[in-house]
Amino acid sequence: MSTPEPSTNDNTRTTPAPAQFGMLGLAVMGENLALNVADHGFSVAGWNRETAVTEKFIEKNQNTVKGELVGTNTLEEFCQALARPRRIMMMIKAGAPIDSTIELLLPHLEKGDTLIDGGNSWFEDTLRRERDLKEKGINFIGSGVSGGAEGARRGPSMMPGGNTDAYEHVREIFEAISAKSDFGDCVAHCGPDGAGHFVKMVHNGIEYADMQLIAETYDVLRRCLGAEASELADTFDRWNGGKLASFLIEITAQILTVKDEETGQPLVDMILDKAGQKGTGKWTTQVALDLGIAVPTIAAALDARVLSSMKEERVRASERIKVPGTMRFNDDRKLFIDAVEDALFASKICAYAQGMALIRRASNEYNWNINLKEMARIWTGGCIIRASLLEEIMHAFEREPELDNLLLDETLNSQMATAQGGQWRQALSVAQTVGVPVPAMSSALAYFDSYRTARLPQNLTQAQRDFFGSHTYERIDAPERGFVHTEWTDLLGVKEASETGDPTKKQADPPSSSQA
Repeated sequence: MSTPEPSTNDNTRTTPAPAQFGMLGLAVMGENLALNVADHGFSVAGWNRETAVTEKFIEKNQNTVKGELVGTNTLEEFCQALARPRRIMMMIKAGAPIDSTIELLLPHLEKGDTLIDGGNSWFEDTLRRERDLKEKGINFIGSGVSGGAEGARRGPSMMPGGNTDAYEHVREIFEAISAKSDFGDCVAHCGPDGAGHFVKMVHNGIEYADMQLIAETYDVLRRCLGAEASELADTFDRWNGGKLASFLIEITAQILTVKDEETGQPLVDMILDKAGQKGTGKWTTQVALDLGIAVPTIAAALDARVLSSMKEERVRASERIKVPGTMRFNDDRKLFIDAVEDALFASKICAYAQGMALIRRASNEYNWNINLKEMARIWTGGCIIRASLLEEIMHAFEREPELDNLLLDETLNSQMATAQGGQWRQALSVAQTVGVPVPAMSSALAYFDSYRTARLPQNLTQAQRDFFGSHTYERIDAPERGFVHTEWTDLLGVKEASETGDPTKKQADPPSSSQA
């Protein structure tokens, strides 16, 4: 699409044509998205709180893109520079800065304008903002954007949520700038109000799990086999040509080949083992608890980052807590590497299964009607968790759109059976024997075993809760009776300590119902 020709006034003065898109916030992500939009022929007005940043952006990029770039110094000037109805994307810090920026923009906006929050905002904030702005006639889109700086510049995966009219207002631009895969543009309208930011949050939760699973795989091969970085690089590179093919596996292979210029050692070995986080993984686990969905592999990945931050304490513990037994695996090396590959693959399926189950539950809870096949499709390109596995996940939801859990899909179930038929369990058994922590892989296997088990031991848990707190339980032989309570002490014939003189027979007052 070409930029509109400038208009003229009395053939004496040229007035610039209004810009077709506005980018508010010109840090790394905002700058790269603005350039992506301009590269597709759209004119873009930019504004940043620091005027110098805007000036540098224009000076550096004006002649490098197809569309015109317009720098503005004030929010009023920014809004005046845009064609009506306006399309404005905010790429600024989530939270209070979004609310304050909206308040500053409102005096300069008109009914029918569309505001887009492209950051990682809490989805309930998006629900509130969309509702409040709708009352003022302003459209609001909360859009997840994945792919980092390079994705923003060359084509991200985009997850917009908002009303249909709002999305139609920006569809042309979003489809133009999004990543392309074999399955089309990596963007789709996720659903109303907060759906887009919710999907992006879960995407990030899966990303946490995937990264932790790969880190554990690296650690198991390194510590159980004594594999050096060069061998590990070759292993991950080979895996990237098969069922594990993905962006994260690809960059892991590349990372392991880089040498530190100062020491000549693999650079990865010189990096402090303390991982940071920005909150979306925590949000995912919190919301999962609220909605009653188990996401143990995502939670384990979050816990692993927290434990990694305790570096000094871990160093002291390593000097005082020793693990007995062998510290190296000495059997068939190739078979063990193959077993670890299967363990990683099966664990990744479990992580995706947990994330998709969470999206489905939220979609039902908030009436979003999210198409899970489409969510898998738009993740096949541009985003951090893009992987060949997503094609099979797409097909799973194509075969059964209302599929409760990916583990129930016939094809994925068959792949899980192959992976867990000794290989998955063997790899974890060796890691645990040697003393290598594999929290995410272990949680994935426990999730798989729990999900496939018809009768879990929580019958005992319910008995305990009813014993000490009168929390009631249901009977398997009489579900029609609903929740019932047993006076356990009456059946046991327990007497008060004052009667028996035996302190072991004392029965404490039951706690309040909130204690368990």
